[in-house]
Amino acid sequence: MSQRAVTPMSAEEFLEWGLHQELRYELVDGVPVAMAGAKQRHDRIVGSALGMLYNLLRGHKCRQFTADLAVRIPMGNIRRPDAGIDCGLPDDNATTAIAPVFVMEVLSPSTRDFDMFGKLEEYKTVPTLAHIVIVDPDAPQVFHWSRSQNEPWRHELLERLDAVIQLPEFEGMVDLASLYEGLTFRPLPRLVPKGDA
Repeated sequence: MSQRAVTPMSAEEFLEWGLHQELRYELVDGVPVAMAGAKQRHDRIVGSALGMLYNLLRGHKCRQFTADLAVRIPMGNIRRPDAGIDCGLPDDNATTAIAPVFVMEVLSPSTRDFDMFGKLEEYKTVPTLAHIVIVDPDAPQVFHWSRSQNEPWRHELLERLDAVIQLPEFEGMVDLASLYEGLTFRPLPRLVPKGDA
């Protein structure tokens, strides 16, 4: 039995089509891909991040956004980060962030490897982005890529609850203690030398 060829969607077709769907989708190589649901732990981290971004941006022209708004990748893909900051001119009818400067992804078991590598590389091609933050929900561990205008990306691994994600453009920060507030972590396995067991 032959399979019917799928006609790739353009970004504009996808964004219009997405307005009429009940689920959230990303556009990957011209094909809509449904986003997986999240566990409560993931959702709590996203909620904490959005609350901190809202407070940080009060009085600024930039606004925080949720996964309901998309980010255009120059190669044509459409991504939906868990949280972000858009500094473009407000447009109540826009379905994408106009000038995203910050995106945050909270890792999920099903997409962990791709988010850490493939999606990260896509985000790095967005010209307005200055911060890419990837949050591990299972350990107090955040990967932060940042760049200043016309500078290369710099990487920083934050591994303690007293660490902070510096956002100098907004004269503020996101602290890991607040990001993970109310969550507990399983202890990491400990290596035991032979004879001590």
